[in-house]
Amino acid sequence: MTEEQDKRKRYLVIKHGALGDFIMATGAFAAIRRRHPKSHITLLTTPPYAELAKAAPYFDEVWVDTRPKFWQLKAVKELVLWLRNGRYKMIYDLQTSGRTNLYFRLLGFHKPLWSGIIDWCSHPHITPHRTSLHTVDRLKEQMYAACIKNVPKPDISWLKSDIRHFNLPKHYAILVPGGSAHRPEKRWTQEGFSKVARFLRDEGITPVLIGTKAEEYELKAIEKLCEGVINLCGKTSFADIATLARSAQLAIGNDTGPMHILAVAGAPCIVLFSRASDPRLCAPRGKQVRIIEEINLNELSHKEVITVVKDVLGLDIKS
Repeated sequence: MTEEQDKRKRYLVIKHGALGDFIMATGAFAAIRRRHPKSHITLLTTPPYAELAKAAPYFDEVWVDTRPKFWQLKAVKELVLWLRNGRYKMIYDLQTSGRTNLYFRLLGFHKPLWSGIIDWCSHPHITPHRTSLHTVDRLKEQMYAACIKNVPKPDISWLKSDIRHFNLPKHYAILVPGGSAHRPEKRWTQEGFSKVARFLRDEGITPVLIGTKAEEYELKAIEKLCEGVINLCGKTSFADIATLARSAQLAIGNDTGPMHILAVAGAPCIVLFSRASDPRLCAPRGKQVRIIEEINLNELSHKEVITVVKDVLGLDIKS
């Protein structure tokens, strides 16, 4: 297909989330845009990631999928009509869920080309080892099955903001004590984070806490336990987090979405994993990412984390 022919085509990418998965899919987004440089590419995503997607250089249009329940017949019908009326040459299903498989079925007899995990789609990715691959490597394989051979690393260099209003000191470290509300086993203790924060503070690096309003309790507790921290709870956008990462001495946090932003944006990262998730499948990817695994994070010693912090810094941090 020539570039002149391709620019008349329309393509759809489906990626709902979660945040870490969205960030890790940026390499695949870039590869799809490279494959269809002059075409119209639409992204179908969920509300939390719509603005993030609009800031990215990969899409001409971003549509929000409210993911209607299957008994909400009117909403389901509207979604199916939207998919059909898009007249897409090809749909890249990077969500590969039961829901998006259903979208494929609902498209009827005149289906577009489809990259996904349904057996009878045009470009299936159904290798036996698929579920044992890290998210980034799985997406590379899926792109290869869709005839896209060169997939770059995740990249969010385009995600920027002005963070001068935070008035941060020259040397700071980012702490991410929160995580999914329904997965408390993925969170390290407030006491552990506060002890690491005190170590950093005493070495001349200001601890900066980030998190959502839903994590306000944890961040305030750490703030009380460590005088001198800067608490940015509820104040940072995705773009702010990426920009903060580029000047941070390091970032320490649980297995949660913001750590993926921090890692891809270039901050040296230490990520804490419990048995609730497998870093071999979903660890953040970046220039310098260190993983600490403990079956139960309640049993993780702050001394072990501080040892890794010292190793990551590897310099006279007071200079």
